[in-house]
Amino acid sequence: MGRKPTVTDNPSSAVTETEVPSLPAMAEAANQLTALAAQRDATTRAVAATLGYQLPADCTDPDLIQRDIAANMRRSVEACLEVGRGLRVLKEACEHGQFMARLDVLNIDARVARRFMQAATKFSKRASTPVLTAVGNQTKLFEMLVLDDEQIEELELTGQTGELKLDDIADMSLRELRAGLRELRADAAAKDAVLDATQQKLTDLQVQTHKKIAAVTDWPDALIPLTEQIAAAGRKLATAISELETCRLTLFEAGVDLPGEQRPPFEAAVNHVGEAYEAALAQAERLIEKERRTFDKTLGMFTGE
Repeated sequence: MGRKPTVTDNPSSAVTETEVPSLPAMAEAANQLTALAAQRDATTRAVAATLGYQLPADCTDPDLIQRDIAANMRRSVEACLEVGRGLRVLKEACEHGQFMARLDVLNIDARVARRFMQAATKFSKRASTPVLTAVGNQTKLFEMLVLDDEQIEELELTGQTGELKLDDIADMSLRELRAGLRELRADAAAKDAVLDATQQKLTDLQVQTHKKIAAVTDWPDALIPLTEQIAAAGRKLATAISELETCRLTLFEAGVDLPGEQRPPFEAAVNHVGEAYEAALAQAERLIEKERRTFDKTLGMFTGE
């Protein structure tokens, strides 16, 4: 006699909110994680595009970016910039607290990582310029981070900023480069101090003028401080032109009676000085022409023919 078939209840396998009260919260958390991941992906891609970093396999996976950084950790300048770009992108791709752990895996000190990233940010648009060619290696690249964008641009356009010459950088030792940059920073600080003092003088002059205007109605007397400042500025312009002329005369005096074998290098140096002289004149002419146009439309309308 055969057995009777066993009938087994087959309840639905679906999980309901009644059985798992926390299901809506879990779904919401999953949605938030998805949104955060999408936002992190978008931010990472934006940073990569800004720095010119090629994402490995067009992917924002931190593991792939980390391996790409490791592959670029050699000492050429372009590789250093690529490491910096990769670190900056990796930082965006990592969840909070993970970046430092990945630096440990890469065996990169956090301070060094910051310098890599600073270099990538500062030089990302200058990857093939003479400045980076002259720098040549990672150590010098990090030293050059003290320069501001205007100084770097001046090096690119004129071959010199302050006393630091582009042609000398490649042949400088690290100690010589540091000394040159230190002197450049000192010169910049001194110039800033002069500008601050000049601005303070102008502020004091404005205060004096306003006080006189408020206290008296004798306008010529009230504007005497301003007139004196204008006259002083004119004397400074004359002094600057005189200094340029002195430089020109000194240059040609140095070339008198030079031996014949020294003439070619001297003339090459004269050409460089001439370019700097012409640039100084052009800048002065532009500024004076601009001020002349403004004067003619404003204060010049009150002066006699």
